[in-house]
Amino acid sequence: MPIMDVKAAESMEIVFHDDDLPYEEEILRNPYSVKHWLRYIEHKKSAPKYGVNIIYERALKELPGSYKLWYYYLRTRRKQIKNRCLTDPGFEEVNNAFERSLVFMHKMPRIWMDYCTFLTDQCKITRTRKVFDRALRALPVTQHNRIWPLYLKFVRKHDLPETAVRVFRRYLKLCPENAEEYVDYLSEMERLDEAAQVMAKIVNDENFVSQQGKSKHQLWNELCELISKNPEKVHSLNVDAIIRGGLRRYTDQLGHLWNSLANYYVRSGLFERARDIYEEAIQTVTTVRDFTQVFDAYAQFEELSMSKRMEEVASKANPTEDDDTELELRLARFEYLMERRLLLLNSVLLRQNPHNVQEWHKRVQLYEGNPFDIINTYTEAVQTVEPKQAVGKLHTLWVDFAKFYEKNGQIEDARLIFDKATQVSYVKVDDLATVWCEWAEMELRNENYEETLRLMHKATVMPSRKVAYHDDSETVQSRVYKSLKVWSMYADLEESFGTFKSCKAIYDRIIDLKIATPQIIINYGVFLEENNYFEEAFRAYEKGIALFKWPNVYDIWNTYLTKFLKRYGGTKLERARDLFEQCLDGCPSQFAKNLYLLYARLEEDFGMARHAMAVYERATKAVPEQEMFDVFNIYIKRAAEIYGIPKTRQIYEKAIEVLPEDRTREMCVRFADMETKLGEIDRARAIYAHCSQICDPRITSEFWQIWKEFEVRHGNEDTMREMLRIKRSVQAMYNTQVNMMSVQMMSSANSGSGTVADLAPGAKDGMRLLEAKAVEMAGAGKQGVGAGNIMFVRGETQGDNKDKVVNPDEIDIGSDEEEDEEEEVPVEKQSVPSEVFGSLKKKGDQEMEDE
Repeated sequence: MPIMDVKAAESMEIVFHDDDLPYEEEILRNPYSVKHWLRYIEHKKSAPKYGVNIIYERALKELPGSYKLWYYYLRTRRKQIKNRCLTDPGFEEVNNAFERSLVFMHKMPRIWMDYCTFLTDQCKITRTRKVFDRALRALPVTQHNRIWPLYLKFVRKHDLPETAVRVFRRYLKLCPENAEEYVDYLSEMERLDEAAQVMAKIVNDENFVSQQGKSKHQLWNELCELISKNPEKVHSLNVDAIIRGGLRRYTDQLGHLWNSLANYYVRSGLFERARDIYEEAIQTVTTVRDFTQVFDAYAQFEELSMSKRMEEVASKANPTEDDDTELELRLARFEYLMERRLLLLNSVLLRQNPHNVQEWHKRVQLYEGNPFDIINTYTEAVQTVEPKQAVGKLHTLWVDFAKFYEKNGQIEDARLIFDKATQVSYVKVDDLATVWCEWAEMELRNENYEETLRLMHKATVMPSRKVAYHDDSETVQSRVYKSLKVWSMYADLEESFGTFKSCKAIYDRIIDLKIATPQIIINYGVFLEENNYFEEAFRAYEKGIALFKWPNVYDIWNTYLTKFLKRYGGTKLERARDLFEQCLDGCPSQFAKNLYLLYARLEEDFGMARHAMAVYERATKAVPEQEMFDVFNIYIKRAAEIYGIPKTRQIYEKAIEVLPEDRTREMCVRFADMETKLGEIDRARAIYAHCSQICDPRITSEFWQIWKEFEVRHGNEDTMREMLRIKRSVQAMYNTQVNMMSVQMMSSANSGSGTVADLAPGAKDGMRLLEAKAVEMAGAGKQGVGAGNIMFVRGETQGDNKDKVVNPDEIDIGSDEEEDEEEEVPVEKQSVPSEVFGSLKKKGDQEMEDE
């Protein structure tokens, strides 16, 4: 053989060196040791390539079944010819080496893979294909997954579609899950018919799992897109059946599939069939998204069709009449489609929920001007909507249906609709009551007054057995007799068209059924009063009072008392007083003010003044805290008008005791102003001194300014000094509270009984804590400060702190300290013996007189 001749020639050129002798001796001693041969090969690595190859050949001659020797040998031979031209004889020598190795290594997939890759790079197509086939035959099936990727890469590298298709078919028998790769190749090769067939098998296989991460729906969309865009190349599939199968399977993604089916017919040139598909789609889709997709595609199709036809007609030199007619037909078809958009969209929403009342109303509005379509829509609506599933108010459909007939002058038909509407099993009684009222209003508009009263009587007839109004298990027809809406309208109609006796019977019936409201009672009373039945009206009010409790009865009492006073005035004073006492017994505080004022006005006009004052006194205790100030103002004003201004002193004192702190301060200022006008300067000064105990100078600077102006006008040097001393005392009192608070906080923190955060959550520093706690203590001290009678005679103690005794020998340094009192942190003054100052004392007195 030539190969052996080459090897023989190479063996003749073996040259040994002195450093090769140890390796040769080891080889002679161990000719079957792979380790010794590899050590020898590693030693000859730097020698010429033929020297290494000779060593490999000698080793393989001794050990032909060694995978390691063959693998290293073949890798070395490939490296030796790596950068040579493909026509170099060395490539064929390496191929022969691979062939010799496969005699022993035919079960080794790595050898086959390297051989196939090596041949692929040599572009020897037929030989490479045969080697791939030999590899697949030689290796077990479990090793084929290592060969197939190289095989597929090889067939896709060259333009051999028929060979590649056959290879792919063989490959899919082993790995059917990789069919998508085959589809991609067929699509690239424009073999779309077979690609569609493979894709159809994929989507019909329930167990198929996409290796590319695609869902079943995505695969369906790809199939539909493939067959719809290539109708001329796909022959073996029923496109219509496939896409309709997808429509039945994926009901939530219909728009794309419908468009694909229509697009298939458009590309096939069947435009009328495509138009039918679009019409079918917009009449069956149930979501707005799908409708939008289909309608936009439909409109685009019609517009393109019209544009193409216009271009064709324009290109003709002499267009015929048929051309113009066809063009006008397409234009009219496009305009009709656009006009129907809102109606089609409404149909989609009704397919989503046929019980949507509002959408039925919108559909009627869309048919405005078409009576026949409106009647059909109303008829379909009332037949379709189920009362228990209705979204919206079902009775509005019946009412509007009847009003449509009434508007067109068909009163009998409207009555027929109302009659059917009253037999519908509504969910709520109020719906049926509305139908009865609307029916009565229609008869009223047509001046059928007797018929109106007959309808109301029919609606309020009691059932044959007792039925609870709120019992949902009973029909609404049997419970409507207790509907206040129906009875209210019945009463209004009787007032207008009935007799006094019949109307009174209606109101009495409403009260007997215990469905009356305060407004019904008031209306009943007004009706009786208008007919001059005043005592009957008052009895009606009393029935209402017996039915309701506070606060619902307030309006009835207010109307009753007002009407009674207007009717009788002071002629039935004792009865009026009894009514007021009955009303005020248990009256909530928020409603007491107006009633007490009305009571007091009665006593002022027709009773005795002392009784009126007693009512005002009771009012000050009965009203809420926020209304006390207004009541005291009225009390003081009326007392001054009746008894004179001096009589109001007791009222002022009482107000100062019970009012909140801010109102107490204002009342004290008014009290002092009154005493000043009466010339009682000392009394006014005592009031100011009393009020000062609840006036922190840092907060209520207005009060101190008022007192200062009072002293400037009516006081002297001593009173001014006393005012300033009291001001400093109050400042010290509030500062002492803050200091005590800080000590308590520090002791609490040191003892571990609490933390700063516990005392004032959210505070950021100690100063803020002190201020917050000082405000709390000041609020806690309000009541003690404001309580008690005013002391008009000045004593030796001031304020609430009884242990603090005024020092008669205390020396005031001067009025210069007055300006320092506006500082945020006032300093408490200490009394200093006069001997310390010497002549400075007189200087300070002189400055006070100058000021």
